[in-house]
Amino acid sequence: MNGQLGPTGRPLPEFPVPPPLTGHGPARVIALCNQKGGVGKTTTTINLGAALAEYGRRVLLVDFDPQGALSVGLGVPVNKLDVTIYNLLVERGHDIRDIVHPTETENLDIVPANIDLSAAEVQLVGEVAREQVLSRVLRPVLDDYDVVLIDCQPSLGLLTVNALTASHGVVIPLETEFFAMRGVALLVETIDKITDRLNPRLQIDGILPTMYDGRTLHSREVVASVVDHFGDQVFHTVISRTVKFPDATLAAEPITSYAATHSGADSYRQLARELVARGGAA
Repeated sequence: MNGQLGPTGRPLPEFPVPPPLTGHGPARVIALCNQKGGVGKTTTTINLGAALAEYGRRVLLVDFDPQGALSVGLGVPVNKLDVTIYNLLVERGHDIRDIVHPTETENLDIVPANIDLSAAEVQLVGEVAREQVLSRVLRPVLDDYDVVLIDCQPSLGLLTVNALTASHGVVIPLETEFFAMRGVALLVETIDKITDRLNPRLQIDGILPTMYDGRTLHSREVVASVVDHFGDQVFHTVISRTVKFPDATLAAEPITSYAATHSGADSYRQLARELVARGGAA
């Protein structure tokens, strides 16, 4: 502990830089999930992935939102793709390795998505073990990566259930405003059901306060309330609101390279170190 209070009102621990890995895999799979839109899921998936990659981890990002924002945010031309995660889910005969795109960031790859994915929800309904389709799709590459991050769509439908069934952990980005709190109880209930019925290993890795503005009483009160409700499940790391995140998205690169010395980049590096320190990533 460094003694000073962090933005969550708790003493802020020092999170050490993770030591280099001697080998890679098998990956720990983490779903970034919140049924509310606009809470920073995609921003967090890109920048947490890039920060982990900076620390020498091999990271695979899975775009599991038909809006394809994760893919666009890393410069993948989604409308020109013939094969995406959608085809892996609903057609036989595809190999995920053929669909993985490297990004400009070393150690960071992506499985892209586009609007085609919106049809998967309907098409999977009649499938046997329909909740486990994504698990099957990811299995061949798990030994090649240290961390797989799944960017979920803002809903609790069948795609999100697939993501949670395929995952070891869940990170819940939570916008620091009062209405955002209401949905988290429902999400936690859904996670409990999936743990009970489909995936007993699933655990909540942490709740991540996002879009924080320490100058406003509102933001500070929401964070205090989240810590009251969820205690140590709340990350010490808090992601502040900044125009640099949309700027980096427009530039189609993570903030860790777009504005490497910016406080937003430092926050995601701290989140990566905290996740490793908590055992959420190797």
